[in-house]
Amino acid sequence: MFDRLSDIQEKLSALERQLSEPDLVHDQKKYQEIVRDHARVARLCALHEDYDKAGRDLAESRELLRNSDQDPELAELARAEIDELTQRQEELEREIRLMLLPPDPNDKKNIFLEIRAGTGGDEAALFVADLFRMYSRYAETKGWKTEVMSSNPIGIGGFKELIALISGHQVYSRLKYESGAHRVQRVPETETQGRIHTSAVTVAILPEAEEVELNIAPNELKFDVYRSSGPGGQSVNTTDSAVRVTHLPTGLVVTCQDEKSQHKNKAKAIQVMRARLLDLMEQERSDKISAERKGQIGTGDRSERIRTYNYPQGRVTDHRIGLTVYKIEQIMAGALDEIILPLLTHYQTEAIKALE
Repeated sequence: MFDRLSDIQEKLSALERQLSEPDLVHDQKKYQEIVRDHARVARLCALHEDYDKAGRDLAESRELLRNSDQDPELAELARAEIDELTQRQEELEREIRLMLLPPDPNDKKNIFLEIRAGTGGDEAALFVADLFRMYSRYAETKGWKTEVMSSNPIGIGGFKELIALISGHQVYSRLKYESGAHRVQRVPETETQGRIHTSAVTVAILPEAEEVELNIAPNELKFDVYRSSGPGGQSVNTTDSAVRVTHLPTGLVVTCQDEKSQHKNKAKAIQVMRARLLDLMEQERSDKISAERKGQIGTGDRSERIRTYNYPQGRVTDHRIGLTVYKIEQIMAGALDEIILPLLTHYQTEAIKALE
């Protein structure tokens, strides 16, 4: 592992030289990238120095233990230092390994959150609304902004589908493992016999596409406009403001009718389309990514799930890591770090193992 750190000090010096160049301030994007790289490399240098120092101190303590046969107190002190320094070295090694992981280029991006009702009819549609509130409240705690891009309400407070843009610092890095089938077990308000119903909802997390990443030729898009309609066919407005965008080469379709302005609906629909196309391109680049995403999202059937929300028992279980927390009210109120942080730790650990 530490072979990769052999030239870390040289890299730090090179970044410091770049930061001292007077013309750099005129290119703010490049400046920010170099500042981030410098902070990361400086941290790696500091960790490496701490690791080496812990190793030297550990060698001295072991030597002290070997030479303390006639002094029990000195031997006990040396053993305590060895235990402490060994643990310190292990912690530093883990942190270094984490920093050496190849960065996910999408981690700093905003995301499109797509939630769709699966098996379960109206109850599934109501849970779409519940999950959207959960993610919205979580976003508030992080200082992120949430904007609904498109929705398909059913009229009783639920949605067949809802797409939202969540923007802020490192949004994708926190929410990227939320993609998949979410199962809910509870007694619906309309259930007179008190029976527990099981429904499923699918969640997809798509990183927002930047202009430089994706060029769409105008002749690849087909636009249809029509009159927006509300739940049950109720007319929302009397103008043709709703927009349907079709990407002809792939057949992908995005509709948007939430805004009264056709122009705003068109802009939102194109924004969502760009994210879906970028996601499609990334899938095609890697069969592994494609297989993982299909496995995560599934079909919305009850049997496919990454997480179960059981209201009668007050528990939430993430099946990928076998984590169960009995805090369903807090989780649904946005306290998602209870699940997200253990997930991040799990996948970071798996990534570290893959490097070994």
